[in-house]
Amino acid sequence: MMNAFERFGLLINDRIVRTPIAIASMAGIVDAEYVLKRADHVGMAFIGGYSIDQSTMNAAKGVTKEGNRKEFLYDNPVEELKKQMALLERSPVVSGLNLRGSAPESYAAIARSLGESVIYEIDAHCRQPAMVAAGCGEHYLKKPADLLAVVRALKSEGVTVSVKFRAGVAADDRQLTRKLWESGADILHIDLMDFGSAKLRQIRNSCPLILIANNSINTFERMREMLSHGADIVSLARKSDERTLSGLDAAISRYASEEGWYNSPKQLCRGGDIRALAFCCMPVKDCPLIPTLSRIGLPKEDYIRLKLDTVKGTPLEEGKQTCFGSLAWCCKTSSPCMFRDMTLKQLNISKKEYMRMKRELSETIMSRVFHVIPSDESS
Repeated sequence: MMNAFERFGLLINDRIVRTPIAIASMAGIVDAEYVLKRADHVGMAFIGGYSIDQSTMNAAKGVTKEGNRKEFLYDNPVEELKKQMALLERSPVVSGLNLRGSAPESYAAIARSLGESVIYEIDAHCRQPAMVAAGCGEHYLKKPADLLAVVRALKSEGVTVSVKFRAGVAADDRQLTRKLWESGADILHIDLMDFGSAKLRQIRNSCPLILIANNSINTFERMREMLSHGADIVSLARKSDERTLSGLDAAISRYASEEGWYNSPKQLCRGGDIRALAFCCMPVKDCPLIPTLSRIGLPKEDYIRLKLDTVKGTPLEEGKQTCFGSLAWCCKTSSPCMFRDMTLKQLNISKKEYMRMKRELSETIMSRVFHVIPSDESS
């Protein structure tokens, strides 16, 4: 049976993520016990949000007194978080702590106390007025320099950093994305509440980070939409019940086993992100390829050389009867092509294996594209 890494290829914080499904934090609700009840159907979980300094702990108490929201309340955040981590220690779920702090040192101090075994997620998402006034949540999207300082403070402790934020709040999500990448963030956890896959594609085209898509992703169709526009993982909060999670887990595992690339992008000419360059043909006609290459700063000659050099000595080098003489230029298996299929049959390569090789080609292309911070793009 195909193992989780072979199926999805997800390694985060030096641990294999067994399925690209995560539980998102919900203050006062998602703790270790909540996750353990659902551990069979998720690969990651972010518990919290947990307030980690006096300002945010006071804000949490104030929110609770108002009576319309739950919060985790305690006097010693380190003691509470250690207790939660101990409960999750033997779980197969890759764990993260969603944290609310008002200063870079608050986060750094927590990381020094708890170590490298968990992911530290900066809560730049909460929009409760008391939390924003305390200097966390959406405060960080209005004051991105403060957010970048927190990222750098955590990275100075040698830990894995995620940033949870709602799309459309910052002045420019693409610029914010690039700055977070430059500052050392490893994961972006994006609430797409008011946006669809086009926003996710913009963010995917702006950075090489692990992307988690969040909000109303509770059907396989919606999950595939997010994965095909740049997400590596999807997360659920209010709909993270066992029935929904188990259904998504079974569906994506089956899809990956059959197709070979669980989050394969749509082709570029059909609205795909730049990972889809692995499926593009030679840049010889008027299509979305040429403006995309220009936008990401990859000259046509370099694109051609990159693909040919990458597939050299591999089965993708073959295919003299295909349109451009090599499988390097062939489209994804969802598009009918007798010449591609004829070549695969002659080489005794399954469509699943072909898609796996295309994924490897895409990863090489992405490494080249994001060797340096890219310029703005508008797609």
